Order: sequence, then C-alpha cells, then structure tokens
Amino acid sequence: MSASAATMSDVGRYPTFMPMKKTSLYIDEAVDRALAVRAAEQGVTKAELIRSALSTVAAVPSRALPQAVALVDDGRPGIARDLDTYLDETGFGD
Repeated sequence: MSASAATMSDVGRYPTFMPMKKTSLYIDEAVDRALAVRAAEQGVTKAELIRSALSTVAAVPSRALPQAVALVDDGRPGIARDLDTYLDETGFGD
C-alpha cells in the first residue's frame, strides 16, 4: 500500500479511513518528551497531537488583517497631497 493510500485511524477526530501522507521530521529530544507528556495528558497518541497542532498552524492566516485605522489631524495637509513639500520639510534625501 502506498503512503498516500487510505490508512486506519481510530484516534481523535479522524474518520475510520482517511487518506494521509507519511512524512518524517527531526525534533529535539526535550520537545519529543514534552509531546509525549502532553499527548498522555490529553489521552491521545503523540501522532494525533502533532497532526492536531499542525492543522491548527496551517489554518491560521499568513498575516493578520488590520482591525482599525487611526487618523491624526496635525494641521498639515496629507502627505499624498503634496509629497515633495513633505519630503523637503523632513529633510528626506539630504
């Protein structure tokens, strides 16, 4: 049976048969021990704990979208209206 074929999985939120891809990674021994402890605390296998963590990370958007925009009125016209004057006043390029 190939690595991409359906495999048995009776643990956690995965259905009885779910296609999975086998992969390998190297982790620090201390991290491996911590994962084993956490998995035992949660009553799951270490593999299920790792799959769950990776699913969570993969689901997070690559960057947060801004929630608000602040406007400041310092009495000066907007930079976009007169960029050259703003650059001259700030000494940009000197």
